[in-house]
This record gives sequence, C-alpha cells and structure tokens, in this order.
Amino acid sequence: MNWSDKAYFCIAVTIYGIGMVYSIFLWRKGFRRDDWAVYGLLGSGLAFHTLAMALRGFSLNQCPITNLYEATAFIMWTIVTGYLVVGVWQRFRFVGAFASPLLFALGVFALFPDMDPELPAGKHEFSGALSSLHKALLLLSFGGFGLSAVGAVMYLTQENDLKLHKFRAILSKLPSLERLEAAMAKLLWVAFGLLSAGLMVSTAYLHEEKGVWFTADPEMLWVLGVWIFYLVLLVLKTRHVQSGKRFAWGALGSFLFVMLTFWGVYLLSPLHQTAAS
Repeated sequence: MNWSDKAYFCIAVTIYGIGMVYSIFLWRKGFRRDDWAVYGLLGSGLAFHTLAMALRGFSLNQCPITNLYEATAFIMWTIVTGYLVVGVWQRFRFVGAFASPLLFALGVFALFPDMDPELPAGKHEFSGALSSLHKALLLLSFGGFGLSAVGAVMYLTQENDLKLHKFRAILSKLPSLERLEAAMAKLLWVAFGLLSAGLMVSTAYLHEEKGVWFTADPEMLWVLGVWIFYLVLLVLKTRHVQSGKRFAWGALGSFLFVMLTFWGVYLLSPLHQTAAS
C-alpha cells in the first residue's frame, strides 16, 4: 500500500466532513443563501480525492477498483463529480449540502483497515481491459444512483417543510418538487444505462475468460437483481404508478439497499477475489 495516496484521501474525507458541518448551518438557515461555500469545499475535496485515486492507479498499473476501499472511493468520486456538474445551476447547488454527510460516512467506512488489504508482491498485474471496464461502469452507475438518492432526500425535506407550512420552505433556494422529481428520474435513467452497459461487458468478460456468457457468481446474480429492481422502479415511474413522495422513497431505499448488500457481495464474488490475487 502506498501511504501517500491514502493520505490525500484522508484529506479529501476531512474536507467532506467540514462540508457536512457547514451544511448543518445552511439547513438551520433554511437554505436561504446562494452560497458557493459547499460547492467550493467539495470541489477542493475532489481535487485531493482525484489525486489519491490517480496515485493508487499508477501504483497498481490499472484502474484502482481492486478492493472495497478503492471501490467505495470510486463511488464517492462519481457522486462528487456529478454534483459539481449539476451544482453549476443555482437551485441545484445545495445538493452538496445533502451529499456531504453521505460522502463523509462512505469515506470513514472506506478508511477501515480491513477495507484496504495490502496485496502480496507481484499481484498488481493488469487484469484485463474488459474486467476494469466492467467494474468501472458498475461503480459509475452506483454513483448515479447515490446522487439520485441525495435528490430524494432533498425532495422529502422540501415536501415535509411544505406540508408543515414551514416558512423556510417558501424562502428556500432549493429546487421545486417537480424539478427535483424530474432530476431524480433523469439521474436514475443515466445510472440504469451505465448499469446495463456494465452487465453486458461482464458477460463479454466471462465469455473471453471462461467461454461462458453467464455464471452463478454472487456478483452476477446480484447485479442482475439490482438491474431488475431499478427497471421495475423506472417502469412504475413512467406509468405514473410510482411518483412524488413514493418515488423519492423508492430511489432512496433502493440505493441504501444496494450499498448495504454491495459490500457483502463484493467480498463473496470469485471474480473480485481472482482479480485481487
């Protein structure tokens, strides 16, 4: 393990933590200020985060997604990058205030010692373009699902304030419920497309390595289950069966379930054990 990349990641997580603390201040003020502070904090955190991932990637000579620490860091990187894109628009700038607690929690979890085992010498060889592409697409999709879940928390917060006739909901600079719901749906479709692409690449990888298109590997079965789960959610949304508050809870609950099961499946999957050995 190269300590330098871990040190830069620790700095990034610390900055995300500062963003979380500042977000509490924004929440207490009712999000009435057009404040760039969270945007700037997460942007600076992303700089250190990217440097950490780049150093790890160069040391491994491959995309740094070989264990749970690296996979979690990659998901976090996707969420921050997505936020910096949507945060250019004023009313979506406060997405960072809701994303900061998630980023800090994921960062602290990733820093647990068992998440980043040191591989024996000679075990860092490139495991194949299809393998890296398959993992990257899946983790990018999880980042998209995470950003949609952040949007869901914003929706539920705004909806609750309006329901209780809180004055801060009127003065808030948060997007309207309609815009938040539309943004959640778009993010889910983009993430679902990435997940679909990752699933197709994984079948191609299996065919190249083992001569089969499908295997009862825990990861393959889990990814297929997640794909079906989100497909049902999006179809229900398209048919207006799942909308508004129910859709927000669906997006939030789906991401929490995916992340909680992701770590266990990652440990069980022979595909990742092979890549790391």
